[in-house]
Amino acid sequence: MLDTATLPVGWLMAIAVLSVATLLFLIIRVRLNPILALILVSAATALATGVPVADLVPTLTEGMGETLGSVVLLIGFGAMLGRMIEVSGGAEVLAGGLLRLFGERRAPLALSVASLLFGFPIFLDAAFVVMLPVIFSVARRMGGSVLVYALPATGAFVVMHALLPPHPGPVAATEIVGADMGLVIVFGLVVGIPAWYLAGYLLGLWLGHRFHLPVPEILGGGGQDDDRLGPPPGLGVLLFLLLLPLLLIFMDTGLSTLAATGTVDADAGWVQALQAVGQTPAALFITVFMAMWLLGWRRRHSGNALDRIIDRALAPVCSIIVLTGAGGMFGHVLSLSGVGDAMTQSLDRMGIPVLLAAFLVSVVMRVAQGSATVAVTTAAGLVGPVVAAGDFTGVQLVLIVLAMAAGSIVLSHVNDSGFWLVRGFLEMDTATTLKTWTLQGTVVGLLSFALVCLLYLLT
Repeated sequence: MLDTATLPVGWLMAIAVLSVATLLFLIIRVRLNPILALILVSAATALATGVPVADLVPTLTEGMGETLGSVVLLIGFGAMLGRMIEVSGGAEVLAGGLLRLFGERRAPLALSVASLLFGFPIFLDAAFVVMLPVIFSVARRMGGSVLVYALPATGAFVVMHALLPPHPGPVAATEIVGADMGLVIVFGLVVGIPAWYLAGYLLGLWLGHRFHLPVPEILGGGGQDDDRLGPPPGLGVLLFLLLLPLLLIFMDTGLSTLAATGTVDADAGWVQALQAVGQTPAALFITVFMAMWLLGWRRRHSGNALDRIIDRALAPVCSIIVLTGAGGMFGHVLSLSGVGDAMTQSLDRMGIPVLLAAFLVSVVMRVAQGSATVAVTTAAGLVGPVVAAGDFTGVQLVLIVLAMAAGSIVLSHVNDSGFWLVRGFLEMDTATTLKTWTLQGTVVGLLSFALVCLLYLLT
């Protein structure tokens, strides 16, 4: 690669702007698949910044490999865990237990809490469809608009999908920026819980009462008949499976903190062993095996049945995995190009803080092409070099990741597949969907960013 330090700042900034504009044009106007668009723009950006043609493919594959090396396992294990919980009937058990705990008068809150927990390991689309039978049955039982019960649940799913690993957006941003995964989970919960309660639950409840819709006749299902892992598991088993990876990851983060302060010996064998177990891929791997035992083998389900369930879990997430890797490729090219230094100088001149820039880039990408994952990974690719050129603490890196994640929730509209999924299953018209789903997600994103800014000021 040529020495990009000799390239004018204006030229580097022009490359950055043109590459993003071209990416948006290809996705929005040409309707090119985002994966292909990211690869094409990454290649063009690399050539424009001086990568020799002979080194082009190795440069691109290196960027994709660095991202996929850590992300692919998280997404894959998360999909496996979510699928097993789904086909075991765990969603209904969890919601039923919370209904008994909260009481029927607080049915929307119970469903929202259930969605918050169930949304941790499962992608938004799948989690929403799996919870639909529970939402519909509660709505029929309690009466009133189905949105009173559906919107508090969707608000919870949005928060978990956008802000917390192992969902692909925050995972990719964490890896690209170089933040600590455990701290992202901790601060994601600190930001996400208030955002969920205020904008996910309370706002969802208010919007549900404003728009009256009958319960649709559509029944959401959780898997094919031959995938069932009945009978449904107990509530304690489900809570254990949902909380186990969090506890293991927290253990790694806690030991790292204790080692940094000298409280424990970082070179001790037991410390290193526990930290290895608490690494995010290892934590999810262990949890997947626990789910296979508790939901499958212990209840005499065959290995063939579990193998079929895992295969069907991985198929839908293949495109997400490749998309995440392509976003990492784009970020890698921008990092090598020297665009980060140029962006740092430009941000300094414009007076835009990195935190605000991270949020705004994510918002622009979200509005332009619809995918929250593309928005976060693209924002991380652009902001990553700026962060690398700066001097940020570990907590500040985490908050920058969460700022990008918050921006990816804002203004879901007709180019977002989630928009049409919610609209179709709840049988809303487009105007009502914009006034409910879109508004709710936007408020969640803005409130999350406000909380991130407050925490950033305190660091």
